[in-house]
Amino acid sequence: MTTTNPDPRIGVGVFVLNAEGKFILGKRKGSHGADTWALPGGHLEFGESWETCAEREILEETGLKIRDIRYLTATNSVFVAENKHYVTIFMGAKVEDDQGEPWIVEPEKCSAWEWCSWEDLRSMGQQQLSAGSEFSGEQLFLPLLSLLEQRPDFQI
Repeated sequence: MTTTNPDPRIGVGVFVLNAEGKFILGKRKGSHGADTWALPGGHLEFGESWETCAEREILEETGLKIRDIRYLTATNSVFVAENKHYVTIFMGAKVEDDQGEPWIVEPEKCSAWEWCSWEDLRSMGQQQLSAGSEFSGEQLFLPLLSLLEQRPDFQI
């Protein structure tokens, strides 16, 4: 495989849970995975811990402060068309203020935030995985799809 960027990047995605056990999904725009639903998160910076990255990215993207940040699992995803390879570290956290709502801090990167249940996410993913390349419904960002494929027993 010939590639212009052979080094995998590290992404951090965060399941930010509210008091009802739902988490935030955002509609991506302007980058690889545009028009797909993804967790808030971003790139791990040099020397940064996963917890610090999660806290920083959530505040930057949603305006929310989080607590009880913990590691959940990791996946491996290759974006063939974009020639990108990502290892995604999935973290879990709780919203610091149970009444807090995410807002679109970076409108060039995200067009909407919605609360989602684990059952709804699994259903979306299973529909997408079953249909393959012919799927035309709401799509999940590849690392979330990889989570469902690579960690079928995973629960948040």
